[in-house]
Amino acid sequence: MISFRTEHASVTRIQADVVTCFISEDERNYKQQIASLKQHFPSLLPAFNAGTFTGKFQETITLFPSERTFTLLLVGLGKSEKLSIERIRKAAATAAKTANSLMGKSLALIVPDPATISSECFESDVYTISVALAEGSGLSLYKFNKYLTGENGGKISIKQIILVAGRADGLRDVKNAVAFAATVIEATCFARDLANAPPNEIYPETLAQNAKQAGRKNRISVTILDEKRIQRLKMGGVLAVAKGSEKPPRFIIMEYNKKRNTSTIVLVGKGVTFDSGGISIKPAAGMSEMKMDMAGAAAVIATMQAVAKLKLPLHVVGLVPAVENLLSGRAMKPGDIITHLNGKTSEVDNTDAEGRLILADALSYASRYKPEIVIDLATLTGHVVVTLGHFATGMLGNDQATINKLNEAGERTYERVWQLPMFDEYEKLNKSDVADVKNSGGRAAGTITAAFFLKQFIGEYKWVHLDIAGTAILAEPSDYIPKGGSGVGVRLLVDFLRHFKR
Repeated sequence: MISFRTEHASVTRIQADVVTCFISEDERNYKQQIASLKQHFPSLLPAFNAGTFTGKFQETITLFPSERTFTLLLVGLGKSEKLSIERIRKAAATAAKTANSLMGKSLALIVPDPATISSECFESDVYTISVALAEGSGLSLYKFNKYLTGENGGKISIKQIILVAGRADGLRDVKNAVAFAATVIEATCFARDLANAPPNEIYPETLAQNAKQAGRKNRISVTILDEKRIQRLKMGGVLAVAKGSEKPPRFIIMEYNKKRNTSTIVLVGKGVTFDSGGISIKPAAGMSEMKMDMAGAAAVIATMQAVAKLKLPLHVVGLVPAVENLLSGRAMKPGDIITHLNGKTSEVDNTDAEGRLILADALSYASRYKPEIVIDLATLTGHVVVTLGHFATGMLGNDQATINKLNEAGERTYERVWQLPMFDEYEKLNKSDVADVKNSGGRAAGTITAAFFLKQFIGEYKWVHLDIAGTAILAEPSDYIPKGGSGVGVRLLVDFLRHFKR
């Protein structure tokens, strides 16, 4: 794990292998910043005067000043009218990846002075900028290399990232920002590790063990319900989906701050540790990705860890129904009818619509906590990928105020969400002739009908459903998000919870 530290120092006194300055493309700011660097590093005058580096967004130049032993890296922030916190994250990711390619062991990021980079279009503060720098750099260096050996290991050379406050009066804000960001980065990478792990490592029992371990380390109460207790509770959805596998189901309950007289928020994560589709089997191509069908569960477990480390003043409960959806002579079949925890029945129209069956029991169980809000995360439908691609999470629910707050959190973290409609007319698509509801509404509006199925099992609480199928599993990496499990949901939920007010 990469470590972080902070300091206040001038550019010539920083102790690091690579030192990064972020340069604005705006003419006035650019000239001021370059003029300052010329004074500190006269040996680089020819490079600065050449004008090959102009500060364009994510443009880089690597310089080797004779005055110091470190490598000086300049990274462009672009024009001020286009600057945003997300662009700062991406610029930091560029710095970290470049420094890593230079085989540096330590990377210093000089926190830009808000007065220098602010404009009519962008205004921020040292704390927010520092969080973005830490997140962009730290998350960009993630690599799931646990099973790579020898030269295939793909090791990360950067071991430490240093955020340098240019002014002494900004050091406290930088320190607070780094403390927060390091916690969120650790949790996000934990979620990525869980999602990326192979299905012979992570299955219901071992996912529960990971939750237990996270609980022990962070003073979170963790209860694991085994198959017998799940049967006694009559969680028909969890039991039906698990029937086809030799691996028995688990129901994970994580509870933080339960003695406090405060708002109760329940997070529910879909924990299908491998999804073959069951009898309605998926195509072979790409099926290996279905080890990540528990990305919602990973996000919830990791968020609980972050909430505890940050000591947020809330009562937060994490619920994870954990199963494998496989084929066997015992597997559930299309046409089966299931009785769920709340007594409602569902007809299995498609065994590959299994996630909503286990979430139905978990959402029913959530009522026991008399929560103010319940948020579930699930890689639930392929339809959401068709609708939103891989750039936004589908969001539906029954409380517009909570939806609005999640949207604000999504903009701050750039884990963006997009609200889809829940018009009454969609509900009839899930109608069954033989049960209370059918688990598939057909080809049309699949993300919406999946949410309407879940709505049958919620209690008297505010509820938001996040379909992360398009954002949790990525075929291509981006600036600070890897290929495979993205860890989406952790930063979003932590930000939502930090800003939560009754």
